[in-house]
Amino acid sequence: MGASTDATTSTTSSALSPAIFRQIILSHTYVAIWIFLSFTVIVYNKYILDRKLYNWPYPISLTLIHMAFCSTLASLLVRVFHVVDLPSSMSPRLYLSSVVPIGALYSLSLWLSNSAYIYLSVSFIQMLKALMPVAVYSIGVLFRKESFKSSTMANMVSISLGVAIAAYGEAKFNSWGVFLQLGAVAFEATRLVLIQILLTSKGIKLNPITSLYYVAPCCFVFLLVPWVAVELPSLKENSSFHFDYFIFGTNSFCAFALNLAVFLLVGKTSALTMNVGGVVKDWLLIAFSWSVIKDTVTPVNLFGYGVAFLGVAYYNHSKLKGLKEMEAQRKAEEAVDDDEESSKLLDPRQGDGTSRRNESQG
Repeated sequence: MGASTDATTSTTSSALSPAIFRQIILSHTYVAIWIFLSFTVIVYNKYILDRKLYNWPYPISLTLIHMAFCSTLASLLVRVFHVVDLPSSMSPRLYLSSVVPIGALYSLSLWLSNSAYIYLSVSFIQMLKALMPVAVYSIGVLFRKESFKSSTMANMVSISLGVAIAAYGEAKFNSWGVFLQLGAVAFEATRLVLIQILLTSKGIKLNPITSLYYVAPCCFVFLLVPWVAVELPSLKENSSFHFDYFIFGTNSFCAFALNLAVFLLVGKTSALTMNVGGVVKDWLLIAFSWSVIKDTVTPVNLFGYGVAFLGVAYYNHSKLKGLKEMEAQRKAEEAVDDDEESSKLLDPRQGDGTSRRNESQG
């Protein structure tokens, strides 16, 4: 009895060694930093664009400022400070055929998602974003990057049903705002699928810094056209507006820091950790929207989002299970290859004997 107790104690102490404890603390710190920055950017954008708050309803202009700021800082980090290396296989032809379409989709996604803050509450926007797995899976099936499975599609239907219930219970429903947010989800999902098709399949992997280095200038150019046509005339008429360097500077810096936090979080933990942290962030935003911004959150809202949340959680669980099965299969295949290699090394005469028999038969 005493021996088993000592064994348990030693096992626990070894499991909670200083190195493991330090790693746990660091992982939770990375998640907390990412949640804080993502939370800050969302609330900050809402504050700037909302007519009842800062009252600067120019989402294209705000996105242009972000892209100019991110382009400048990314160029400094890459070209001056050499924080990261650029992929050697990125040619001008590959940039035009792969990065430019991704940049166009990213600019549309940012434009529409920022525009939605003018018409919808923060809490309802987070509920609509739960449709992202549905959009990614559907577009992946359309482009044949995902295999169609009836069980997965049933899961997607459950998520969509939950979001529909949440929309039905929205107190300040705005159809144009919903259209903008759904458009942003569709463009972002298409961008994620095209990254797999146009870049990952060609062996090109971009971290957030190099992604901003390549994509942000492209987004800036694409956004100039609608900005000149839609918002520039209105800005000229609004002669009372004076550019607030503190507001827009800190807002742009938070947007850039968020990209670095994504790089840190995924690099030090995993993409699954970010997905789990995203669920926590969404609930925090809904609570903040209700308690601080005083947005109306109805019981039907919460019930619908709860249904969608369960569907998203099950989808992430299924993806994790599939990844574990693939990893186990890969390790099993490597073990078989190692056994075959070992048998050849242990019996080197087997190959010679076989070749001699073939020669004698010839």
